[in-house]
Amino acid sequence: MTHPIAGALARRTVLGTALAGLAAPPVLRAQSPSVKLGILTDMSSVYADYAGIGSVEAARLAAVDSGLGDRVQIVSADHQNKPDVGSNTARSWYDSQGVDAIFDCPTGSVALAVNTVAGQSRKLCIFSTAIIDRLTEEDCNGYGLSWTWDIYSVARSSVQLQMKRGLDTWFIIHQDYASGHALAATARETLQVAGGKVVGQVAHPLGTTDFSAFLLQAQASRAKFVMFTAGGSDLINALKQVREFGLVQRGQQIGTMFTVITDVHGIGLEALQGLNFVTAFYWDRDEQTRAWARRFFAVRQKQPTMFQAGVYSAVLQYLNAVKATGSTKAEDVRAHLRDHPFEDVFARNARLLPNGRMVHDMLTARIKTPAEQRHPWDYYEILGVVPGAEAFRTLEQSQCRKPF
Repeated sequence: MTHPIAGALARRTVLGTALAGLAAPPVLRAQSPSVKLGILTDMSSVYADYAGIGSVEAARLAAVDSGLGDRVQIVSADHQNKPDVGSNTARSWYDSQGVDAIFDCPTGSVALAVNTVAGQSRKLCIFSTAIIDRLTEEDCNGYGLSWTWDIYSVARSSVQLQMKRGLDTWFIIHQDYASGHALAATARETLQVAGGKVVGQVAHPLGTTDFSAFLLQAQASRAKFVMFTAGGSDLINALKQVREFGLVQRGQQIGTMFTVITDVHGIGLEALQGLNFVTAFYWDRDEQTRAWARRFFAVRQKQPTMFQAGVYSAVLQYLNAVKATGSTKAEDVRAHLRDHPFEDVFARNARLLPNGRMVHDMLTARIKTPAEQRHPWDYYEILGVVPGAEAFRTLEQSQCRKPF
């Protein structure tokens, strides 16, 4: 039986070939319209360093690079990690303030709420920081696009990375909300398939400062590997307390499902050296990333996170699609993104699938030792590239039943 997304993709390919000669010539396209974009993010809580004002500045850089200049208006708001605040802001932006598309939107619960509003308003929301798979799986609606990563790509790549190191028994400490539970479940499933085992698991509240009870459970489990799925200030607090409890000295390896450069900057190489992890972007990867990062650093005095780079990419490609189609209509922009593979400073070998998932190369990396550091923010050694086709779900695996 042909999967509904794969079948839709095949039909569009045939139709697109048949109609290629009928496309409207460029001279018939109107001047690129004015565009109003909303950056809905966490300005004041655990993910403020991951996204926050840095996401706004990344969007501004993309507007400049798009060539549309003052035809692009950018507004921003803090959703406070509250689904009702996020959904109410999105509805107001879409329905009464003329916002054409929303970007970023950290925290799985907020992203799911905003995704619903985007579908109802028939306008795009392109998620950069949210990791929750449901946006492009069972809750897909054609208007929520996931850009930077997802649970499947991170958990699958992380398990493969640690199994290669012989770390086949895990204790998982995860956040007590949608993304944390989903990350833990996907890691457990992937680990079992790979021949490993989760020997213990515990959830912690978002924003907790005391990890002692969780660390004692991890210590008692005798797991070879203790995995944290948290990010932001939660992760910083957890890893600082790991040192106090001496888990590493007792022979347990500590890891994160992912690592964000602002966390490394906050904790320091001394505590994190040698950590292997998966990431979607690194500012010092090549000359292209370094050139863009210099511009970002000049504004923020920080190197960009993978999420802020993802916002830049999403806004840039959205605006390129607006220019190409002469339209801000969600369906027109979405179709252009789907039908035209692209590359930029963030996205390599990238394409948008009909379930709303942007597929691109992922990176495996290691945190350097203090002795290996050559200059400020020189924190990662890139170990390899995971092609997008291997990192992300295939169309045949997708649960999305509303392809576009």
